[in-house]
Amino acid sequence: MMEYKVTWKSPSNIALVKYWGKYGVQIPKNPSLSITLEEAFTRTTVALEKKRSKKVSCSLLFEGNAKPQFEEKISGYLNSIKDDFPFLQQYHLHIESGNSFPHSSGIASSASSMSALALCICTLHTMTGGKPPKDFLGNASNYARLGSGSACRSIYPEFSIWGKVAGIESSSNKMAIAHPVEYHKDFTDIQDTILIVSKKEKEVSSRAGHDLMNHHPMASIRFRNARQRLNTLLEVLKAGDWSEFIEIAEAEALELHSLMMSSSPSFLLLEPNTVAIIKAIRAFRERTKLPVGFTLDAGPNVHVLYPYFEKRKVRNFIQKELLPLCENQVAIYDHMGRGPLQELA
Repeated sequence: MMEYKVTWKSPSNIALVKYWGKYGVQIPKNPSLSITLEEAFTRTTVALEKKRSKKVSCSLLFEGNAKPQFEEKISGYLNSIKDDFPFLQQYHLHIESGNSFPHSSGIASSASSMSALALCICTLHTMTGGKPPKDFLGNASNYARLGSGSACRSIYPEFSIWGKVAGIESSSNKMAIAHPVEYHKDFTDIQDTILIVSKKEKEVSSRAGHDLMNHHPMASIRFRNARQRLNTLLEVLKAGDWSEFIEIAEAEALELHSLMMSSSPSFLLLEPNTVAIIKAIRAFRERTKLPVGFTLDAGPNVHVLYPYFEKRKVRNFIQKELLPLCENQVAIYDHMGRGPLQELA
């Protein structure tokens, strides 16, 4: 019989300033800044069943199917945090999870899934008699980070920063924070249409990509660029400058993929239609002078970024010129989101 049960719906996020390279236990080598999404999310339910053995145990269904590889990863994660959560050794965890988007195709599925799981675990800790933390979201962000670095940013709505930033006292390498200053109204409800160029699983995992930064010849330059761009972007967000916002987002996306292509071994995640979409976006922007740009995650799919007040014009362009370049003409019409939500039974 299940004694406790909790469900969290947690979103993915898309980094504008990218996190690529880490050390120690999931500590970033440079700070990052992301937009929390709304429609690209993971819904995770964890139910607890009392058991006699103190060995950590779990079972996992992903979108209704057993996934031994995922279950093994989650088991390792739970074992790594068991000393902080006594209930993990008292109950068997029945975990059910599912995404609103294709898994492992370059949308941050680990961000949404591990943030949802961390939120469930932190909630169950209190439900089973554990002491509530002073900062529930900060605590959940820390434990989400231990499962997947970018997951710590999905805990917060709108913009989120992860990593120590000079001049921002609350910033931390161990947890993300909500955007620390008020941003311009023109960046309210940023639209992000995710063009699914390919639903195939990535050839190289993000974890492997991070490891390749340890000996990358451009690593020090990359980390310096990220810090400089993040500081500039914070000023851009306050000023409401969409032109420079797009310039930074595109530079970060292309630099991320250039690091992948120039690592050893080298790997290429872009598809021909990825490049075609980028060229089409830039041509449209030059032709119309509309504020529309792109960013990329670690995969071939393109995030088209544009303001809410130009939604109709940009959506028309996407549907006419960009959808034919997508696999089965699939796109996710997303936007800056409200953050995770606990769902009550």
